[in-house]
Amino acid sequence: MSNAILIMLVVMGGTMLLRAPISFGMLAGGVAYLVAKGQDVGLMAEQVLNGLYNSYVLLAVPLFILAASIMNAGSISERMFSMAIALVGRFRGGLAYVNILVSVIFSGMSGSAIADAAGPGLVSMRMMTDKNRFTPEFAGAITATSATIGPIAPPSIPMVIYALVSGTSVGALFLGGVIPGVLMALSLMVGVYILARFRDFPREEAIPMKDMPKVVLDGFLPMTIPIVLLGGIYTGVFTPTEAAAVAAMHALLLSLYYRTLSWRRLWTVLHDSLKQSASVTLIVASAFIMNYAIAAEQIPDLVAQWFTTHEFSKLQFLLLCNAVFLFLGCFLDTSTMLLVLVPLLIPSAKAMGVDLVHFGVVAVVNMMIGLVTPPFGMLLFVLNALTGTSLRGMIRESVPFVILLLLTLLLLTLVPDLVLWLPQSMGYNTL
Repeated sequence: MSNAILIMLVVMGGTMLLRAPISFGMLAGGVAYLVAKGQDVGLMAEQVLNGLYNSYVLLAVPLFILAASIMNAGSISERMFSMAIALVGRFRGGLAYVNILVSVIFSGMSGSAIADAAGPGLVSMRMMTDKNRFTPEFAGAITATSATIGPIAPPSIPMVIYALVSGTSVGALFLGGVIPGVLMALSLMVGVYILARFRDFPREEAIPMKDMPKVVLDGFLPMTIPIVLLGGIYTGVFTPTEAAAVAAMHALLLSLYYRTLSWRRLWTVLHDSLKQSASVTLIVASAFIMNYAIAAEQIPDLVAQWFTTHEFSKLQFLLLCNAVFLFLGCFLDTSTMLLVLVPLLIPSAKAMGVDLVHFGVVAVVNMMIGLVTPPFGMLLFVLNALTGTSLRGMIRESVPFVILLLLTLLLLTLVPDLVLWLPQSMGYNTL
């Protein structure tokens, strides 16, 4: 490893310690690398522009962000809640089950954990803490951990970014996340079931059967969004990137149909979506110069050689990657790991014969768990900022749910068919 790459890492780390945005730190590190190597700084602009213009799949990210923002603003989330309460609210701890179920439903529309937590997740927390049904800390913990399902079940923004850096099929990755997403939801429900018995959680009043058809019908139209998305992708009507545009248009038409989205509110939604998209795009753009430096130093080849010389098996490789992802997930942003760390490991995964779809889904599950682990659990920080709920209390309450998610991760690592069976059944070659 050259002195230039060490200078790049020091500069990037220094900017992060100064609490500068991660994208600025990556750009500063890239400039420092080029200067240290005596190369033209204009090369940075070339790498960024070529990377962005050659990444058609990246268009899906701002469109999925827009779709999630419209759904949060257009009362679509509230209609999903009514249906979820009708289905599972009558059980002990019913609103905790509702929280998880809504996360599963919303995951089929937004593809973002932050959008889930800040949108329907916030509504869930308010419902759970109303009349002191649940403590704010428990409500925050189950909201944060259930939001991790969002980027696992399709569609998924992190899966799109992984496809960008690995060359893997977006459709195969989306299908590969279906069963893991369901398993994560079931594991969280098991945790709620056990805690409900010990803590005597409240039940919600059962909705009369005569009212059930109306409640289900009100929630049916929002449920058509994931059906249209996945149906269109896997029948070849549109690509995963085009599906993001369809999701945004579908959400907009539903909001207009329900007459819940004014022109003023729509302008606010577009403005907020633009800011979020710009933030994500800036991180992706800055990662291109980082990846250029890493490739120029042949670091991926060195990492691959290290793994092959130590003769790790596939399982040992995946377990070691899990440990690395879980540790770094406590400190680094998901996009940073996807755009900087994952490209280092992909050549090693290929050399060992690890299926890249399996590797991608397992990697993203790791990163989602990292969003609820201290000291920098992003989802916990988001909920703390939005609600003022004690960060320490949410961390304490989330421990049993994180353990259950880790057990699910171990199961996915040990049994690749849980990820690969569905895409292979749909005709995708995942090798």
